[in-house]
Amino acid sequence: MSVLQLIKRRRSIRKYKPNQVERDKLERILEAGRLAPSAANRQPWHFIAVTDPEHVATLRASYAKPWEVTAPAILAVCIEPSKSWVRKKDGEEFWKVDAAIALQNMVLCAAEEGLGTCWIASFDEEDARKVLGVPNDVRVVAMTPLGYPDEVKGEVTERKDLKEIVHYEKW
Repeated sequence: MSVLQLIKRRRSIRKYKPNQVERDKLERILEAGRLAPSAANRQPWHFIAVTDPEHVATLRASYAKPWEVTAPAILAVCIEPSKSWVRKKDGEEFWKVDAAIALQNMVLCAAEEGLGTCWIASFDEEDARKVLGVPNDVRVVAMTPLGYPDEVKGEVTERKDLKEIVHYEKW
C-alpha cells in the first residue's frame, strides 16, 4: 500500500478491543517517531508508552473520555522546549511542530500495523505530567490511545477540495 493510500484509509478510533499491542509492533511505532524530522535535527522529544492497564486507567484524570482508556496502550509525546530549535529572526519556537511530526509518523505506522489511534490534545497537561512522571521543564504535547479497533465508523471526515487550499506561485 502506498503512503497516500494509508493516509486515506486511516481513521480516528474511539473504541478498542482489549487485546494487548504486541511489543514488536509497539517498538516499530516508537521507531517511526524517533525517525521523524525535526527542526535543525534537534530531536527534542521523548515518548512515553503506557501499557500497564492500571497506569492507562490513571490517565483518565487528564482526559476523561471513556474511549481513551478502553485502549490497551497510550502513547505520549513529550518535548524539551529548551532543546528545540528557535528561528533567530523572530524567536519562533518549533517544538510543537517537532512533536506533531513525530506523532504523525507514529499514527501512520500504527495504521500500517492494523492498529487504531486518535490524536488527543485536549487534556490537562499538569495532570498528565504527574501521572507520567514528566519533569517540569518538559511539555506533554499530545497523546494517542493505541490498540486494535473494535469499531471503525464510516469514511474519513470531509476534507476541503484542493482548489480551496492550494496556491501556485502566489496566494
